[in-house]
Amino acid sequence: MSTAAAAVVTTDLPLGQPMRGKVRDCYRFASPAFGDAMLIVSTDRISAFDWILPTPIPDKGKVLTAISAFWFDLLGRGSNPVAHHLLTTDVDAMGLPATIDRTPLRGRTMLVRRAEVIPFECVVRGWLAGSGLTEYRRAGTVCGVSLPAGLAPGGRLPEPIFTPATKAASGHDENVSFGVMEAAIGADLAVTLRDKSLAVYARGAEHAAAQGIVLADTKFEWGRLADGTLILVDEVMTPDSSRFWPAADAGTGRVPDSFDKQFVRDWLESSGWDKASPPPRLPADVVAKTREKYLDACRLLTGAAPAGVS
Repeated sequence: MSTAAAAVVTTDLPLGQPMRGKVRDCYRFASPAFGDAMLIVSTDRISAFDWILPTPIPDKGKVLTAISAFWFDLLGRGSNPVAHHLLTTDVDAMGLPATIDRTPLRGRTMLVRRAEVIPFECVVRGWLAGSGLTEYRRAGTVCGVSLPAGLAPGGRLPEPIFTPATKAASGHDENVSFGVMEAAIGADLAVTLRDKSLAVYARGAEHAAAQGIVLADTKFEWGRLADGTLILVDEVMTPDSSRFWPAADAGTGRVPDSFDKQFVRDWLESSGWDKASPPPRLPADVVAKTREKYLDACRLLTGAAPAGVS
């Protein structure tokens, strides 16, 4: 039986005012070992329908960190390595002040290179689901990209497509056309990000397929270092940023159940919540099932659960 540690909902480290996202607490940190850097702590918060839910998922932040670290390592190797922001996940090597309790940070913290984040989500879709499926049923397109008629829900696209979205500081990201992205950041950079994102997706999908998982879609974030170098930032191909399906369930004419928070979304949809008022607390069985789905994704993709998690 799986046992969960106490959930980490928020952090308050003596490193200045944190930037809090829906899941992560980020601190600017001048590391003695690495210089000007950023500390990213993945909490166990979970969001849905643009709300942070009142009930955390224990160990979720450790899963996100373990999977991202795995991908950064894999992508950084080989004949065509991808530059990225991860410096270390070893909290004892980060040069943190001695007064900081490292115990709640272990397994859920990344020290990363600071970068100027490009304000677009670089979404790649290889299979038909989510808002893409809704649009396809209505217009035969996904984010304005025309697709052949007759594709089934949960079906594989003829080839992966790049569908950018604007990055919202709060609320929901908005799908936009590639032309909008080009106009905002320039054609050369837009094309480079599209090609890099498609290439990273292909590598991720290939690895996932070998583990019996379909990477249906995912979103990447890219940033620029001071010298202009483009690097992959944020999290990479996790259950928070991607749809993962059991390969055996894909291509059956329906959207498969996912290794992600779709289970939570489905419960919220059936709960009677109006999505305009604060969301309800999640029942214990929904929390346990969601935690197990995240851990399943981690075990399958990386070969193990996060260190110290069972």
